[in-house]
Amino acid sequence: TSRPHLSNRAVIIVNYKFYGSPEPLEPRSGAKREADKLFKALSKLNYAVKLHYDQEGKEIEEIYRQESREEHGDCFVSILSSHGEEGAIYDCRGEPVKLTRIFQMLSPQSCPVLAGKPKIFFIQACRGNVTDSGVWVETDSGRPPADSFSHYLSIPDSTAVMFACSPGYGAFLNPLGSMFLQTLLEFLEGDERHLELARLMTRISWKVAFHCEAKGPHKGEKEMPCFVTNMPVYNYIFQPLKSTYTIRAV
Repeated sequence: TSRPHLSNRAVIIVNYKFYGSPEPLEPRSGAKREADKLFKALSKLNYAVKLHYDQEGKEIEEIYRQESREEHGDCFVSILSSHGEEGAIYDCRGEPVKLTRIFQMLSPQSCPVLAGKPKIFFIQACRGNVTDSGVWVETDSGRPPADSFSHYLSIPDSTAVMFACSPGYGAFLNPLGSMFLQTLLEFLEGDERHLELARLMTRISWKVAFHCEAKGPHKGEKEMPCFVTNMPVYNYIFQPLKSTYTIRAV
């Protein structure tokens, strides 16, 4: 008998209550409801989804360590939502958890079963304290903060990482959710889910940058998602009711 096709797996980690932090961190109103909706959307796309709330750093690492031991389908998706800084998210005690450490847990050396398979991360977290007023600027001298991307150049093979905001900037959240993950949710539930991954991420960036703005104390301010990928193939990872598939780039 042929081996049954394994489901694609997904992990969602959302920290929305914080305690014991050296510096008090505000509760993230709206983050839990948003994660619940993403869980349902991915489940409808035949992902086997695990949803975790308010995890400490060692617990976050154990979640990915356990994933490295699981049997996987054609790809792996993870959504991380928390407070953060450049290169790290905060655990529920306000301690930074390095993103590169998470990525490397799913490298070919640590997770051979995912070698050559798409690994996609969506990260809703601040990467600094700068806010974007959305003013149009024409310049040829601007550049991101030093080393803002250098530590992502070592992401494992076949990995894409998408951030809610650009290096050095803040990511917005209100009681209805975040601009970034609400747009991802909209697209997972709409026709955009059929897009190739890089086109899907580009469409998310366009929608957030040009059609969304912050509410509340930061009303009117903007956000510019960005992503980095080293995938050598075209990937269609959110195809419902059938297997994910890839097309090798030429």
